[in-house]
Amino acid sequence: MESIIYQNQEIKRWDVGPSTFLALPEKGARLLNWHINMSDGSVRDVIHWPEEHDSISFEDTHGGIPILFPFAGKCFDSGKEDHWRFGQHSLPMPMHGFARNSDFRIRSMDKHGFEVELEPKEEIKAFYPFDFTFTVIYHFLELALQISLVLENEGREPIPWSAGLHPYFQLPWRKDLELKDHRLEINAKQVFQYDSGGIMKKTPNPNADCILDDRNLINRVHYELKKPEANISLLNQEEPIKISEVGGSEIGSRLTFVTWTKDGAPYYCVEPWMSPPNAPENKTIRQVPPGGRDEFTVEIELA
Repeated sequence: MESIIYQNQEIKRWDVGPSTFLALPEKGARLLNWHINMSDGSVRDVIHWPEEHDSISFEDTHGGIPILFPFAGKCFDSGKEDHWRFGQHSLPMPMHGFARNSDFRIRSMDKHGFEVELEPKEEIKAFYPFDFTFTVIYHFLELALQISLVLENEGREPIPWSAGLHPYFQLPWRKDLELKDHRLEINAKQVFQYDSGGIMKKTPNPNADCILDDRNLINRVHYELKKPEANISLLNQEEPIKISEVGGSEIGSRLTFVTWTKDGAPYYCVEPWMSPPNAPENKTIRQVPPGGRDEFTVEIELA
């Protein structure tokens, strides 16, 4: 494990077999990059991190794997943007929550990964007025990565949450390829198109297998999965990446995928969330009872 300095932050590096992982554990608990060192000496990026990022704030950089907590996506309280309702109160909530902009404290770190704990500053109470401990655990393998999000309720009332991950996969994978050369397979019973104002329009008869240049995949919500996984590959199904839920209570029953990219971007996001966006208003949140613990663990694997 090595260290690199970036914007006055210490980037940690793990080399595990052919894989190299770069992360800033104390800044948003964020993995920056995962790349494979190929046998011919070349490098294949699995998780994208932009080469030119110095002019962009860390929080706004499109890359790595931002942590989405306590709620993934935007929240609305009866149409009021960036707010959610808790009992009789309408509370502010930034898009994707506050964890990706927060500081974390290192609990442990070794050659296999790290565990960090969110430092709950006083201003967080305005968004999320609970007594809690939120930890993020990374486990690095030769051809896989596991991330666990764990919420522990330290208070006397149930705590709602619906967290997620926002991985920026490097796509296309090679310079001679385009999005149309890649496919995505997500077998879902319910598929929605996410629109402005938190509106979700149901997509009738969706295909489980799509080509990644399909513009309808942008802001698409894949819900009630028949299998708790998504698969990205070339059209011939070679060089696959599998994203799946592998840990936590009722594995797969709550998993949702959201797909998104920008025109001409060198990345594509296939995001595993605990539920669809606007979870508090859509009644798809999870509740952690007093003294309880809940976990959401996702594995990204080069299958």
